[in-house]
Amino acid sequence: MAENTFMYAQNLHKIYRKNAITTPVLKGVDMEVAEGEFLSVVGASGSGKSTLMHLLGSLDKPDAGEIYYRGKRIDNLSADKRDHLRNHDFGFIFQFYHLLPELTALENVMIPLMIRSSVFSWLGNGSAARKRATTLMEKVGLGHRMHHLPKELSGGEMQRTAIARALIGNPALLFADEPTGNLDEDTGREIVQLLRELNEIDNVTIIMVTHNLEIARGTHRIIKLVAGHVDLPLQQQPEAFGVVRPESFDNLPEDENYPDETRRQAGI
Repeated sequence: MAENTFMYAQNLHKIYRKNAITTPVLKGVDMEVAEGEFLSVVGASGSGKSTLMHLLGSLDKPDAGEIYYRGKRIDNLSADKRDHLRNHDFGFIFQFYHLLPELTALENVMIPLMIRSSVFSWLGNGSAARKRATTLMEKVGLGHRMHHLPKELSGGEMQRTAIARALIGNPALLFADEPTGNLDEDTGREIVQLLRELNEIDNVTIIMVTHNLEIARGTHRIIKLVAGHVDLPLQQQPEAFGVVRPESFDNLPEDENYPDETRRQAGI
């Protein structure tokens, strides 16, 4: 592990259990992420993409292996410390938005700051939080929709709201799990362009899980998961664990784990 590595994971394993049935999902994944990087994790359904993101984001714990963030191990932290890490250092964007239906878009964006505040501190800080939430809603192009309920928003507007919510705590690392999966093609491109701007202008480090290789090609690096392992073309000589550079993705071998539609989108 390089001294300046932002996030590093070594030999990650994850097994899901239900009664007597065990399902290995991750089977020894190594990877690292540099600060300011926009990294894509691609793979077919069931390859372990979302599971990997959940482990890196401290939403779940690995059965084996270690995860380091800014030089400190985080997979063995207590629940309270992992909660603090997610609320202060990490931001999350999900495919299904997860907006609270009874709150306006603006109120949904404010939730992470409400969670980190006591009742008394919120009385003093609430107005500043509302001001920041308003600024973020304008930043994502929803200044005119901030007082609408989620049911009154389009899919793209709900995802933009979710992005603003993910950013309100000034995260150093943004996790995006299939952020375009519920959107039409044009709206998906707009969301990815917004993420690129956050990365390039605000220097937010982003780890994005996607099945869409066309979208992944627009990021700095691509890690491909197959059946719980990092899978690389034989001709690649990666500088770090699991690196596939976008310009080399044309050399990917035929992979039966990818459906025809994904192949068509990626041109492979």
